[in-house]
Amino acid sequence: MRDCLFLVADKNMQAAFEGFLTRPNVHQSLGCGAFAFDPRLDLVVAAGDNDPGLYTRGHELLRPYQGSHRRAIVILDADWDGSPGAQVIIEHLTAQILSTGWLEESVRVVVIDPELETWIWQRNEHVARGLGFQRLEALMADPDLREAWPEGQAKPALPKESLELLLCKQRIPRSSAIYKRITAQVSIKHCQDAAFHALLGTLRTWFPLDAAG
Repeated sequence: MRDCLFLVADKNMQAAFEGFLTRPNVHQSLGCGAFAFDPRLDLVVAAGDNDPGLYTRGHELLRPYQGSHRRAIVILDADWDGSPGAQVIIEHLTAQILSTGWLEESVRVVVIDPELETWIWQRNEHVARGLGFQRLEALMADPDLREAWPEGQAKPALPKESLELLLCKQRIPRSSAIYKRITAQVSIKHCQDAAFHALLGTLRTWFPLDAAG
């Protein structure tokens, strides 16, 4: 049996988690015990479904992995047309998954509010280079970003729109590779997002440091 399956909403999220979870000794950065992770076996994207489809059919997409994985984490955004909000998504999707036979202690639904790009944004040189700027100072000097992300604010007001605007201005085609390149390098310590900390807490509970010896 594999340690944990990560079921995500789209290709960008898939790339972000692959970059993040394939870092050398990532469990040390996460503050948890080691767990096996192979993106070919343990990272699944709800191809063609995106967030609404994962919300509706996540329990069915997860069902086949009951025989291959001990645990499962489902990750999707809160911000999409018709979204009932993060808490309702968590409660509904968790109930649907449990109805298929997964145990409550083996499943976690993580909803990023409003969206994945919340996890991407940091005042960090790796983020700057990933978005086509040679230095962090150049990134932070962009007038549109300064308006969207004033000093003292944790993230830009519209994380996804801000990222897409800067990529357009830098003439960089938006691709999942950008997400992977950034998440493979940015500091985990500086992400204060509640959903990210929910993910950390789950991994630390499932794979405690003591178990790693």
